[in-house]
Amino acid sequence: MKPGRIYMDNCITTKPAPEVLAAMKPFMEEQFWFPGSFVSTAEIINSAIDQYRFTIAQSIFAKPSELHFTSGGTLANNIAIKGLVTAHADKGSHIICSVVDYPDLLTNAAFFEQSGFDVTYLPANSEGFVDLDELKAAIRPDTILFMTTIVNHVVGTIQPMHEIRDILAAADHKIYFHADAGQAYGKMLLDVKDLAVDTMSISAHKIHGPQGIGALYVKSGTKLGQLIHGVRRIDDLQTGGLNIALIAGFHKAVELTFADLDATVAHLRELSNYLIERIEATIPEVELNGPRGAGRACHNVNITIGFIEGEAITMMLDMHGITVATGSACASQGLQANYILMAIGKNHMQSHGSMKFTLCKYNTKAEIDEVVGKLAEIAIELRKRSPLYQG
Repeated sequence: MKPGRIYMDNCITTKPAPEVLAAMKPFMEEQFWFPGSFVSTAEIINSAIDQYRFTIAQSIFAKPSELHFTSGGTLANNIAIKGLVTAHADKGSHIICSVVDYPDLLTNAAFFEQSGFDVTYLPANSEGFVDLDELKAAIRPDTILFMTTIVNHVVGTIQPMHEIRDILAAADHKIYFHADAGQAYGKMLLDVKDLAVDTMSISAHKIHGPQGIGALYVKSGTKLGQLIHGVRRIDDLQTGGLNIALIAGFHKAVELTFADLDATVAHLRELSNYLIERIEATIPEVELNGPRGAGRACHNVNITIGFIEGEAITMMLDMHGITVATGSACASQGLQANYILMAIGKNHMQSHGSMKFTLCKYNTKAEIDEVVGKLAEIAIELRKRSPLYQG
C-alpha cells in the first residue's frame, strides 16, 4: 500500500496497531517455543497463554476455560457449528439461520442440508433485521440449532440479540445458539452470559490485531463433536500448533480496544455519522442501505449511488489512493448482485451501485472530506457516461 493511501475497508481487515507488532516480536525472535511441561521454555509459554486467554475471555465476560484459540473466525465458526450439530444430531435434524447471514454460516447450513438435515432460512426486512415472528414460527420439536451473525457484514445491521435469546429460551426444549461476532467484537458490548449464546466466534484482525488468529467461546458444559483430530499443543478443539506471536498480538489488540470500549465505539460512531452526513449533503441520488442510528454498527456505512456501478467507483477511487469496498468482501468475487442487498429488497441496479465504507480508529474527518470530495467528482464523471441518468 503506497504512502498516504486512505483505507476504509476495515470490515475485511484492519491495520495492526504498532503496539500489537511490538508485542508479537519477542515470540518471533527469542521466545519461539511451544507450551509444555517440565522445561522452563515451555512453562514460560504456558504462563503467557494463560494470561492472554484470561484477558481475551474477560472482554466478552467469559471464563478463561471457555475460550479456545483458533486460526481465525472462519475456523471458529466451523468448529462451533459442525461441533454442535454432530454432537446433538440424536436430538433433532432441524437448523435455523437467515438469508442475510455471513457466508461461514450459510455454507455450513448448505453442507448440512446436503447431508440430510432440514434448514429454515429466515427472511429479513428492508433494513436487514431478521423476522422474529418467522423465527418463532420456524421452531419445531426437532430444532437443535439457531445461528446468527450479530452485525451484518454488508449493511451493518445489529440483530436484536436479546429478543432472539428470549424466543429461543421460551421453546419447550434446548435449542443451541451460535453467534458470529466477527463484525461486532470491539464495536459493541458483548456479554456472552447476557446473550445466552452457547458458542460465539471472534477474530483479532478486525480490531487491529494480526491476521490468522481468532477464538471461539464455548459455554461451560456445552458438548461439541470433534472437528479436528491431532496432537494437543494449545487447545483441544483446534489441535496442532498455533502461532504464539499471533496470540500475543491478539491479546495486545484486546487490551487497546477494551481499555475504554465506550470511547472506541463513540469515536467510530462520530466518524460514520459524519461520513453519512457529508455524502448525503454532497452527492444527489444517494440511498443509505441498512438502518440509521443505534441499530447500525458504529463503523459501517453502506450506500447506493444511483445510476452508476459500484465496481467502477471502487476502481477509480483506488487509482486515487483510496480503498473502499463494493458489496460483500466475501461474496462479490464476480459481478453478481450482492445477496444481502437483494435479500433486503434492493434491485439489481441498487445492488450494483452499492459502496461500503468501514471505518477504524485511524481514520479522520479530514480523510472523510477528501474521500467524499473525490467520490463526488467520480459520481459526476460516471453519470455523464450513464445512459440511465437523466440529471
